[in-house]
Amino acid sequence: MIRTPRANAAAKAKPAGRTRRQEKAEQVRLALFDAAARVVGKHGYAGASVARITTLAGVAQGTFYNYFASRQDLLDQLLPAMGEEMLAHIAAEVRGERDEVAREERRFRAFFGFLQKRPAFLRILNEAEVYAPRGFRAHFANIAAEYRRALERAHERGALPGFADDEIEPLVFLLMAARSYTSLRYAQGPAGRVKAPPESLIRAYVKLLRHGLAGGTAGP
Repeated sequence: MIRTPRANAAAKAKPAGRTRRQEKAEQVRLALFDAAARVVGKHGYAGASVARITTLAGVAQGTFYNYFASRQDLLDQLLPAMGEEMLAHIAAEVRGERDEVAREERRFRAFFGFLQKRPAFLRILNEAEVYAPRGFRAHFANIAAEYRRALERAHERGALPGFADDEIEPLVFLLMAARSYTSLRYAQGPAGRVKAPPESLIRAYVKLLRHGLAGGTAGP
C-alpha cells in the first residue's frame, strides 16, 4: 500500500493519540491512492476519472472530496507518494551494506524489484510530466535530494575516491538517468507486465560502477 507523508507520520504516532475515526480516514485516503495508481496504470492519467477511482476504492464519489480538493490534486500527489514508497523499498534493500559499489548495485536491483512490485509505476512516472507536472517536479526533486544525501554521506566517509564535492550532484543525475533509460529498455514487457532485468544489464552496470565510482582505478 502507498505510504504517503501523512501515513508515515501517523504510523509513528502513539496509538493512544489516534482515534478510530482518524484511522478510518487514513485507510480511506490510502485506498484512494492505491485505486488511483491502479487506474492510471491501466487507463493512463487521461482515463483516471474520479468515478473509476472511487469505484475501485469502494467509496462514494462525494467522499473523494473530503480528501482531495480535485481530481488534479490527487493526481499531483500520486507520483510523489509512490516515489516515497520506492525510496523506502530501496532503503530496506541496501541497509547494512557499506561498500558503495555493492550499495549501488543493490539500489539498482531494488529499483527494478519495485517496478515488479508496482507495475503501474512506470506509466505513472512517464505520463506525469504532461498530466501531473506539479507532482512530476516534486517527485524529481525528492528522488534527487535523497540520492544526493546518500552519495554525500558516502563521499564523506571516503567511499567515492576521485570525486570532487561539486561532482556529487552530476553523479546523482547520471545514475538517475541510468535507471530511467534502462527501465524503458529492459523492464517493460507485454500487456503491461514488468520484467526482471537481465543479468547482462546488472553485470554491465556493476562494471561501469567499479571503474567510475572507484575513481578510475582498476577493479575486478
